[in-house]
Order: sequence, then C-alpha cells, then structure tokens
Amino acid sequence: MNKRSDNGFFGEYGGQYIAEILRPALKELETSYNHYRNDKDFIEEFHSTLKNFVGRPTPLLFAENVTKLIGGADIYLKLEGLANTGAHKINNAVGQALLAKKMGKKKIIAETGAGQHGVATASACARLGLECEIFMGEIDVARQRPNVFWMEMFGAKVTPVTSGTKTLKDAVNEALREWSKRKDDTFYILGSALGPYPYPDMVRDFQSIIGREVRDQMKGYFNNLPDAMVACVGGGSNSIGFFTEFLDDTSVTLIGVEAGGIGDNPGEHASRITGEGGSTGIVQGYKSIFLQDDNGQLLATHSISAGLDYAGIGPQLAYLADTKRITFTKAYDNEVIEALQLFAKHEGIIPALESSHALAAAIKIAKEYGAGKKIIVNVSGRGDKDIFIVAKALGGDVWLNFLKQEIVRIEGGM
Repeated sequence: MNKRSDNGFFGEYGGQYIAEILRPALKELETSYNHYRNDKDFIEEFHSTLKNFVGRPTPLLFAENVTKLIGGADIYLKLEGLANTGAHKINNAVGQALLAKKMGKKKIIAETGAGQHGVATASACARLGLECEIFMGEIDVARQRPNVFWMEMFGAKVTPVTSGTKTLKDAVNEALREWSKRKDDTFYILGSALGPYPYPDMVRDFQSIIGREVRDQMKGYFNNLPDAMVACVGGGSNSIGFFTEFLDDTSVTLIGVEAGGIGDNPGEHASRITGEGGSTGIVQGYKSIFLQDDNGQLLATHSISAGLDYAGIGPQLAYLADTKRITFTKAYDNEVIEALQLFAKHEGIIPALESSHALAAAIKIAKEYGAGKKIIVNVSGRGDKDIFIVAKALGGDVWLNFLKQEIVRIEGGM
C-alpha cells in the first residue's frame, strides 16, 4: 500500500486548498522537507534527539492483569505517555522544530487543543532555542490549565483564541492567520496529520517511529503479528504513526476509535466516520471528512477529551476508512472514564482521556476476540493533565473541597 500521498492526495482527500499568500511558504516547506527527510545528518540528529531528549523507545507492556480480569485476548500497551512531556506529540514537534532550524526560521507558532502538542512544541523550542507562540481556544485554556502552565514555564507565549467555538478548530485558524503575516521568519508546527500538503505526510513520517518500535518490541512477547491494533483518532497523528508500519500486513486489523461523547445527536460527539453529520468537505486547507451541515458549516462537537473534539479527520485516515483498511468505532464518555479507572487500578498507569478511548474499545474487542488473540493499544499520552476533568466526572467532593481550601491558602499567602 502506498504510504505517502500522490501529489498531496490520498484518493480524493488531501490537497493544498490555501490562500495564495501562504503558497510560497508551503512550497518552501515541501522542498525543504523532501530534501531533509533523506538527509543522513538530519535523520541522525532526529533519532539522537528522540533517544536522548524524548526518551525513546517507549515501552511495550503486556497488560497481564486486565487481560486476566476480562478473560479475552491478550492486551499489550504502547506507553507513549512515558515520552518526555507525556505524549506522542513530542515526536513530531522535535522533527518539525529541527527542520525549522535547518530552514533558518526564528519563531515557531503552533495550535493546540488538549495542550499536549502545545507542551511538546514549547519543550522542543526551549531545547532548540526558538521563540514560541501557542494558539489555544479559550475553552481549552480553561479546561487544560495545567498544560498552559507548563507551556509558559518552557517560555512559550500562550494566546487564547476567543472566536468561534473557542476550541481547536479556531486555534488552527488563528495560527494560519499569524503564519500568513510572518511567513518569512516563522515556521508553523502543525500538530496532527492534517492540514494542507505536505503536513499530513510530514507528521505521519515523524510519528511513524511509534509503529516501527512496536514491530521490533513485539518480538519480545510473540513471533507472529498481532491480530489487532487500536488507537484513538482525533485529527490522527498518534493513530497514523502507530498504524503506518502495519498497513501492508492485511492480517492485522487496524481499529480507530473516535469520540462518541454523550450521545449520537449533532453537538454531542466528534465521530466523523461513525457518527451522523460526517461528509466530504474542504476546511483549513485540505479536503477530508468533516462534521458539517448541508451548507458546509462545521457542526459543534463534544468529547470529554479536549484532544478528540476536532470536527475533521486527517486525509490519509479518511482514505483508509473509505478503502476499509482501517475499521472505525467509537467510545462514549462514560466508557472512557470506566476504562481509565480499570487500567489505573489494575495496571498502574494513568492514561490520558484521549488514550482511554482506545482502551475502552480494546476491552470490548478483547472480549469478542477471545483467548489466544493479541491486541496492541497505543496509549498515546499520560493523564496527569486530565485530573480536573476526571475528578469532576467521578463526582469528586473531596477534590472540590481541596480546590476550595487551596484557593483560601493561595489568597492567604500560605
């Protein structure tokens, strides 16, 4: 299977639908990336940074306790949350930041939803000595305050976006506007495998380290291929990075898990492939499947996880859905919380709410497959950032009282 785009397209999806003012910047980016992705020194620096700064390879763990508890297929966990900054996002941030330096850019801008891409970008910029500005929807700023704190600690400027839905979609729009103003000295690090070409190819390539490590690591557990691989899907950077190495292995079922939210009605979920309202459109520089109305206006979305509430999906993932190479399902908010609790209690990990979508689906799949089968789940991030959301979802009166008391202590100067 062709893993790269064909002149920027995956079937009918992809492309470069962008304002004329940004075309020179995209052409410069395309030319530079196509050069450096084959440059020995660049590749060596990228992998050295992944090893010594990011902490790769991340472990592959047999979830022995949960496997025994549910009595189904063996479940293995790729623990991307153990990478520096707590998620897979750092792989792509490092790759693009290194490319920016090679291109002589001085400032980095980026968008973020859950905040993990923002934290990763700010961290990479701190390491490489680059100016950094992160655009983040005002709503996401409020619900992901811990990540905002760490971005600022890394020296980044966090700019709240107050237009539109005040979430990831609007953060992307604002970042694109800023790039159009400062394209000569500024590099836009896009965090997911979407947007105008060459971003879907570039992000996938930097994230494909995940799948390559899995192929090598699984030999320590079993000699044959896994029966299924499961990943959450928002825009799609963690899933396409996880799946790409196995696209040609047709015996491996690839399963993408969307945000089912709180229901199946418009505005209650972010399920582009498995929900109502998904159709082909052109948004933010690329053609793909979006949640939109009959007039092409994006619908409101909902997910308990800020990283999965985007109205679109990466073009390669849309193509792989059309061609049936990836099977899509969804997990509802309540199932996500239950999965997080199960794996925390029995495996000692704290998965991000995004990753817990994949874990929720894996529980069902393991039961369906039965003993003797093997499933690998990409646990794309760590859930420290979600403590406020999870505590609230669990009706945490103790947590609420702690916060009230902490406010008193802060105001009292204690």
